[in-house]
Amino acid sequence: MKTSLKVIGKIIDMLGNFCSLLMILMIINVFYDVIMRYFFNDVSIGMQELEWHLFAAMFMFGIAYTLKEDGHVRVDIFYDAMSKRKQAFINIFGSIFFALPMTLLICYFSLDYTYEAYSMGEGSGDPGGLPHRWIVRSVIPLSSMFLVLSIIYVVLSQIQVLTGNDDTEISAQEGEK
Repeated sequence: MKTSLKVIGKIIDMLGNFCSLLMILMIINVFYDVIMRYFFNDVSIGMQELEWHLFAAMFMFGIAYTLKEDGHVRVDIFYDAMSKRKQAFINIFGSIFFALPMTLLICYFSLDYTYEAYSMGEGSGDPGGLPHRWIVRSVIPLSSMFLVLSIIYVVLSQIQVLTGNDDTEISAQEGEK
């Protein structure tokens, strides 16, 4: 199980790095767009659409990384006061009964949504806009698959907490030395 956690963790960490790259590309794109618009009076619909494509990909892929890092917002009024064991039960229950079914539904329905855009050659309706809308639509099922992987990571890591095989506290203490 530890090997599986390490492999899944590395995959999701690479996804987090990819999100960082998307953020940098989006910042460069916005910077370029602003410079061209305000200094050269040149507006590019394609570059504006690319901004929201990059943002959508960064946001959607970032969901899985944020779940792995336990960075999502939650109401911690009761949760923080609970023992690690009770927190692990809540995390496993929430992952299996709430996050996983919703993610699988989104993945299932978004596959057809993406295929429709691909099969009809959907592109931007604006002149000068980006073609191939299926590319940005494919982010939805792909990010859902990564989210399923992240949910598996959370469940396995919480099982380790329940069984007493959790090395995260030990490795965190070693990193401080």
